[in-house]
Amino acid sequence: RCAPSRSARPTPGRWKSRTFRNAPDIRLLPDGRRLHLQHGPIDLVVGASGARAEIEAAYGQIGAAFQDVLQRLVDELTLLRTPLGEARPQPAGRVARRMVAACWPHRAVFVTPMAAVAGAVADEMLAALTAGRALETAYVNNGGDIAIHLAPGAALDLGIVAAIDSPAIDATARLSHGIPVRGIATSGWRGRSRSFGIADSVTVLAGDAAAADVAATLIANQVTVDHPAIRRRPAAELDDDSDLGDRPVTVAVGGLPAAAADAALDRGARAARSMRRAGHIAAAMVVLRARHRAVGDAGALAKP
Repeated sequence: RCAPSRSARPTPGRWKSRTFRNAPDIRLLPDGRRLHLQHGPIDLVVGASGARAEIEAAYGQIGAAFQDVLQRLVDELTLLRTPLGEARPQPAGRVARRMVAACWPHRAVFVTPMAAVAGAVADEMLAALTAGRALETAYVNNGGDIAIHLAPGAALDLGIVAAIDSPAIDATARLSHGIPVRGIATSGWRGRSRSFGIADSVTVLAGDAAAADVAATLIANQVTVDHPAIRRRPAAELDDDSDLGDRPVTVAVGGLPAAAADAALDRGARAARSMRRAGHIAAAMVVLRARHRAVGDAGALAKP
């Protein structure tokens, strides 16, 4: 099971415009089956099933591809932090192009390509992992944004954690080769993300991890309501390097009456339904104070 954290974005303040001189850290985890790759704010857990020789070769491929991913992103940070407008950006890097492609359909609202960075990294590293390899299943988990590979006949079970302070498997998704979902992402205000909303978590299943990443972020932004129990501060006061500027982000949510929580959840569910109708996502689960809204195929996303 892949149990995602709530983050759909890297730790605020860790994406800095600089040269990374240290080499990435790449090693097998103690279980001897999964690979851990870390460089600056990028932290990947990789798993695969299939013949041992194929897995070893795949791990070598992703290790080689991982070497310059962070630096290429840092080199284009100014462009990637700029809100999308009428002209589509044309970044040079492969991950950066994935970020723009995932965010471009949502440009009618405030969004920067950074909203898809973790998912786009996961997608690109999965492509490197699986290229030319005969793997049954594979995944790249980038802090909860997960890119997935499934061969014909294969399936993968995912556990969804709604509350990071009381981790448990709150919902499950069983993916098979015939279900057009290859990405999952989770966002919310209490994890590593900065959010305009108050959702404890919004988990999205989509065609790839980058698409799930930006959708989770934007749906989470819509889970909101006017209430004095909600405190917000300008993002720049919390992180002077934030791509959100002076826009107010949630820093605390006190006691909310049931009616207020339900109203916020309903807003998020409407946003998720709109994205599903547009073909951007397959399913979503929105959680706030032990209440939830599920959108999409119940066969792909189920409450235990």
